[in-house]
Amino acid sequence: MRKNFVLDTNVLLHDAGCLNAFEDNVVNIPIYVIEEMDTFKRNQTELGRNARSVARELDRYRRKGSLEEGVELDGGGLLRVQLQGRPLPPGFSVSHTMDNSILSVALHLSHTEPDVPLIFVTKDTNLRIRADALGIESEDYDREGMDVSEVYTGTQEAVIDGDVIDRLYDGAHIGLDSLDLTEVHANQYLTLVGGSGRRQNVLARVSEGKVVALQRMRRPVWGVKPRNREQHFALDMLLRPEIKLCTLIGKAGTGKTLMALAAGLEGVVTDNTYRRLLVSRPIFPMGRDLGYLPGDVNDKLGPWMQPIKDNFEFLTTVNNGSDVRTYDGLLNDGLVELEALTYIRGRSLPQQFIIVDEAQNLTPHEIKTVLTRVGQDTKIIFTGDPYQIDQPYLDSVNNGLTFVVEKFKKSELAAHVTLSKGERSPLAELAANLL
Repeated sequence: MRKNFVLDTNVLLHDAGCLNAFEDNVVNIPIYVIEEMDTFKRNQTELGRNARSVARELDRYRRKGSLEEGVELDGGGLLRVQLQGRPLPPGFSVSHTMDNSILSVALHLSHTEPDVPLIFVTKDTNLRIRADALGIESEDYDREGMDVSEVYTGTQEAVIDGDVIDRLYDGAHIGLDSLDLTEVHANQYLTLVGGSGRRQNVLARVSEGKVVALQRMRRPVWGVKPRNREQHFALDMLLRPEIKLCTLIGKAGTGKTLMALAAGLEGVVTDNTYRRLLVSRPIFPMGRDLGYLPGDVNDKLGPWMQPIKDNFEFLTTVNNGSDVRTYDGLLNDGLVELEALTYIRGRSLPQQFIIVDEAQNLTPHEIKTVLTRVGQDTKIIFTGDPYQIDQPYLDSVNNGLTFVVEKFKKSELAAHVTLSKGERSPLAELAANLL
């Protein structure tokens, strides 16, 4: 039996392609949703782009038939625009006029078609609670159907025979078929245990269907040494030029941004592998916004890029090699560029080391926009923490960072590491765990 899905405005604004995400069921759009989307259509933001995209899609289906009676969707379902609502019981606040109007349509449909299961889909937690109070089943919109705890970590631990560990230490490449591993992906990092003496375990990675032991890092990377095995994995990934897409997930203080910047400076200043280190981050404030900032674009970017500058200054302080450069010197020489993601659309970026910090605040569409700017011989790194999201329409699962980790985990061009141990300070680590 087909189900009736009633969509809230935020679902369409979050995913412009959601109309075909409900298999062969009936997708119902309250007329109030279309009116509410109309207020977003002029926005030059992701919400505005999605509002315009949905409007064009609805108009395309309108030309096929009556939206009031129902039009077949490309995915096999049925699309209807619902006009009628049903009065809500006393107690529903008059201040939530649009939300209540949308709920009234769902309530009316549940009464006019009582034999058809109805599900109200919204990303608004409070609206789901109010729907439940009306006896309407409600769900969050999660197209991938994934829990954040299931996100690919990029690492795996396994027990193997001691003689295999000896062979890996001696430089042998071991076939995956000879090891008892669960599902393994391209460029995955492994902790293999089972040896004895000084060779009790080995850190390794998957490379072209083989398992290869990681080489010990003989010198710091711009003054940065790995303090745990996950950081060892991350630095190996960041320094390998054949890996074009790197993703780093971890809580505050795990070293994501610092290691990415150190690897970028190594590739740009020391090895001359890349022409420029480009660092960017989405502009989302934590807490109440300060409003418009005075000055030119560089002045406006200053507060947002201050965390990046702090890391640069730390690296130029701890780097004891011959490539001692100041932060301002790197900027003036054109080796480092800081830019807001707002201006990246339309650019082509060849032979650059690109770092996108705080990528958990990007939507999947914005991630796609950034990735399609990548030119020849460019390496791009996304860092972030899915548990610290400031974008109101994203959560720990549907954000762009989690999305790209899952989509690229089988690609030979990509690698991922999840960092769990904080190394900033004992206090920072305790706060990240307790709070």
